[in-house]
Amino acid sequence: MSVQERKQRERAERERLIVATARELAEQQGWDAVTTRRLAERIEYSQPVLYSHFRGKREIIGAVALEGAAEMAAALRAATSAADGPRTRVTALARTYLDFAERNPAVYDAMFQLDGGLAFAHEDTPEPLKDAFAALLECLGEVAGDGVHPGLFTEVFWAAVHGLVTLTRAGRLPPGDTGLRVELLVDRLAKI
Repeated sequence: MSVQERKQRERAERERLIVATARELAEQQGWDAVTTRRLAERIEYSQPVLYSHFRGKREIIGAVALEGAAEMAAALRAATSAADGPRTRVTALARTYLDFAERNPAVYDAMFQLDGGLAFAHEDTPEPLKDAFAALLECLGEVAGDGVHPGLFTEVFWAAVHGLVTLTRAGRLPPGDTGLRVELLVDRLAKI
């Protein structure tokens, strides 16, 4: 291995450490606790080293969001591939989405609530975000119904589950009825 390759590997490892540490700190104490100073202390590197990887907290949030999007896409695909039949797949997709948001609240915030400098629904949308949407579309496209554009249907379904996440987390919906809400959502929206 050349010196250049070793330096690139070490740089990538430091970057992964920064993102993992930011994510861990955010999940434990919230995003307000994630500062470049605290991250530098936790990873035992100076702030200038941290800034050599990310220009600031916004880019770190963006990196966490991209990692989360990739994880969500994998979880959605795993859940829907294990399910049998369209109704079961759509139900598994909705439940997996809600479970991901519940288990990873800081990551979910990075993906959808905080400004990580990421563009959605644009030509320059990063691949992990496009892939997360594609994971939804792969399952939902088959149940959009006649004459309904699969992408548009996926956006509406996504908005509905995102709304359930947001309202439940805010205490506006009681968490005990989540299963009933998923059933109603699948019954009313999906043409199965």
